[in-house]
Amino acid sequence: MPSSHQRLLSSTRGIIGARLESIMVEDLSRSLADPVSAITAVLKQYQDALNASSTPDVMKLYAADGAFMAQHFPTAMGTEAVHFDAITLSVVFNIIEVVPLTDEWAFARTASAGTTKVKAGGGGSEANQELFVMRKVYGVWKIARYCFSTTNPPH
Repeated sequence: MPSSHQRLLSSTRGIIGARLESIMVEDLSRSLADPVSAITAVLKQYQDALNASSTPDVMKLYAADGAFMAQHFPTAMGTEAVHFDAITLSVVFNIIEVVPLTDEWAFARTASAGTTKVKAGGGGSEANQELFVMRKVYGVWKIARYCFSTTNPPH
């Protein structure tokens, strides 16, 4: 039969083990929440930069080798190739999900709606579904790949 000392030691180990497990789960939850908050903030900055027609602010959010994949256009690779000079946007992003995959990679799925004004003339309603692939570069989440397609019916 175990001594009272052994029973106390066993009981203490059980309590400490359960508490450590609880702490580990809390830490894991916090570490998973932090990327979601950080990526959500980047997507909000992206929306604001687009609405301000601020190409420099948009470019700051892309990784140096970022890809912009717009429907009906070839992929633009790298920040030098991605430009937003021809249109003025007024859009709101609805963030549907942000999924961290590793410490350095995540994806986000959004939907947006608003208006587009072509600077050369014309424009109209804007509604898209988007997929962002995010990469942490030197501790900062950046847009590594961005793809979207319209949800408006064809004309």
